[in-house]
Amino acid sequence: MKIGVVSDTHGSLTAWQKALDGPCRDADLILHAGDVLYHGPRNPFPREYKPADLAVAINNCPIPLLIARGNCDTEVDQAVLTVPLQSPYLLVQEGGKRIMVTHGHAASLDEQVRWAARCGVDLLITGHTHVPVLQRFDAILHLNPGSLSLPKQPEPIPTLALIEGEWVKVVELESGREIMSEALK
Repeated sequence: MKIGVVSDTHGSLTAWQKALDGPCRDADLILHAGDVLYHGPRNPFPREYKPADLAVAINNCPIPLLIARGNCDTEVDQAVLTVPLQSPYLLVQEGGKRIMVTHGHAASLDEQVRWAARCGVDLLITGHTHVPVLQRFDAILHLNPGSLSLPKQPEPIPTLALIEGEWVKVVELESGREIMSEALK
C-alpha cells in the first residue's frame, strides 16, 4: 500500500493538484495533517489561493482521504467539505503499523510523542510548522511532511511524504525528488 501524507495546503488548489498528479497519483490513501482551506492570518496568500475550488477538488478526490483538524480549520470549512475534518487526532492501522495524525499545534512535540507511545503508535505525523522533519523517538518515527503551499524551511521548497511498505520518504512536490527517508521499525 502507498500512502500520501500532506499538510498545510492553506487553500492552494495548484499545490493540491500537483500532489495528486505527481507523487500521490497512485496512492491508495491520503492522510492530511490539517490546515486545508484557509491561509491563516500569519501566512501570506499561497500561489493560486482558491479555497472554494480546493474544496471541490478535495470533495471529488478519487483517492480515500482522512483529515486531522488543524488550527486554521473551522466549522465553515466543514460546511463546504464532504470529507470530514476529523478530531485533532486520527488513528490509522495499516499494514500492521499504527499511525497517529495530528496537526501539532495543540501540544508540545514531547507531549505528542508521549501520547503516541501510550497508544502504541509506530508513526506520529504532525504538520503546523511547514518544515519537513523525519526523526526517531525510540520506537516512534515522527514525520512532518512540510507544507504543499507555504514552506518555511530555509530553502522554501514545497514538500509532502510517502509511506511505501516499510519506508517513509519526504519528497519535493515539483520534482518528486526524495530529500529524506527512514524505515519504520
